Amino acid sequence: MTSMFERSHPLRPLRPVLVSVLALALAACASSRGLEPQGRLLDADSLQTQRTLAADGLSQPGWPATDWWRALGDPQLDALIAEGLQRNPGLDAADARLRQARAQIGTARADRLPSVSASGGYTGVRLPESMVGDELGGSYAGSGQAYLSFSYGIDLWGGKRAAWEAAVDSGHAAEVDAQAARLNLSAAIAEAYAQLGYAWTLHDVASEELARSQKTLELTRQRRAAGIDSDLQTRQAEARIPAAQQQQQAAQQQIDEARTALAALVGQGPDRGLQIERPQMLNPLALQLPGVLPSELLGRRPDIVAARWRVEAASREIHAAKAAFYPSLNLTALGGVVSSEVDQLLKSGSTFAFLGPALSLPIFDGGRLRANLGKTDAQYDLAVADYNQSVVNALRDVADQVNAVRSLADQARAQAQAVSTARAAHDLAEQRYRAGIGSYLDVLSVEEQLLVSQQRLASLQSRQILVSVRLSQALGGGFTPTSDTATVAATPESSHS
Repeated sequence: MTSMFERSHPLRPLRPVLVSVLALALAACASSRGLEPQGRLLDADSLQTQRTLAADGLSQPGWPATDWWRALGDPQLDALIAEGLQRNPGLDAADARLRQARAQIGTARADRLPSVSASGGYTGVRLPESMVGDELGGSYAGSGQAYLSFSYGIDLWGGKRAAWEAAVDSGHAAEVDAQAARLNLSAAIAEAYAQLGYAWTLHDVASEELARSQKTLELTRQRRAAGIDSDLQTRQAEARIPAAQQQQQAAQQQIDEARTALAALVGQGPDRGLQIERPQMLNPLALQLPGVLPSELLGRRPDIVAARWRVEAASREIHAAKAAFYPSLNLTALGGVVSSEVDQLLKSGSTFAFLGPALSLPIFDGGRLRANLGKTDAQYDLAVADYNQSVVNALRDVADQVNAVRSLADQARAQAQAVSTARAAHDLAEQRYRAGIGSYLDVLSVEEQLLVSQQRLASLQSRQILVSVRLSQALGGGFTPTSDTATVAATPESSHS
């Protein structure tokens, strides 16, 4: 039985008309048919790593700690990284981009909400008689007005919500980028500090070479005085002194450059570098790999996490672009008071109101909507390609550093043995030369071998520190997404319909 309300509802007879109008509107809309993104997210588990990364050191945890640099064993380095994280201007830029992204979220959110504004004013006019005649001209008329306006665009197809969600996803990416900037800065300071230690080691090698050259020159002069050697051997021995001094000066230059580099990284002037003491002997970080590569790496590398959020943002933007193809409904209301006498504004006879719901639909726009959707699809494809490349690069980065750690450990052990052998050969040649049964050429040869061996060992030991730092960075440097920026599920496809 039909109720009284149903029989008397004023909109009931209009429902078929409204449905027909809406159907016609949808049919008349510009079409997005045939436009779809082409990008497909890479399945990281399809990238084989078992053979390359299978070795000792695999473990279930295996991820670097957030303060991974402390394992290098130098409190001065710890203090420098803490200082850099507080003062480096590059972090200010990353934080500014994060605030910019958050402001964009607020803008997108405001687009989903109603808009209300109020205004008031007074208008006065006096028209000339020569223009409008005696009846209207020559006199002054004025009116005061105050009104309140309301407008609201109803989100019929979810386009505004999608735009807001895209802004939120972009905000997550910016937040992860800010954390990545801190990881990159920590690694850069650790590498510069390792370079400073290497420069000091080269300085030690050059100083030792200078001391050996001076000692050999003294022996050569003694042998020349005894008539055993000639002036030729004396001049050869003298020539090695400035060569050793040059190497010492070059090492000092590297020390100075490393100090100024560190000063810049911590956000201060070159004088700050003069306060940095000689580094302690750093300990290469132990090779320990998590046994859940590569899948877990997707949530541990900030660059991958940020790239994945950008894919999600691009997917939401496709939804927003598609919604623009459909009809839009906007509600506008205006109400207020107007009177020629200001003291009469609050009287009921001064009020006015206007209500204007409006339905609009795109029919022909010269292909603008399709071009915009095509651009949005391409942006999604670019975001997917960037994500896929980030995954491939991350696994390559880890593999390269793992291989370097293993190789450099073997090389350093072999080179340490070479230094020991060269030192023993030098001592023997020096003893023979002192006893007068060896030649200067023997001493010169073994001194060259010892110098080169020491320099190579210093380089290998420095590279061991550098690659252990880079491996920690390649494994994410202890990055863990917060609850707000937790990485989205690594599905083969992202929703962009």
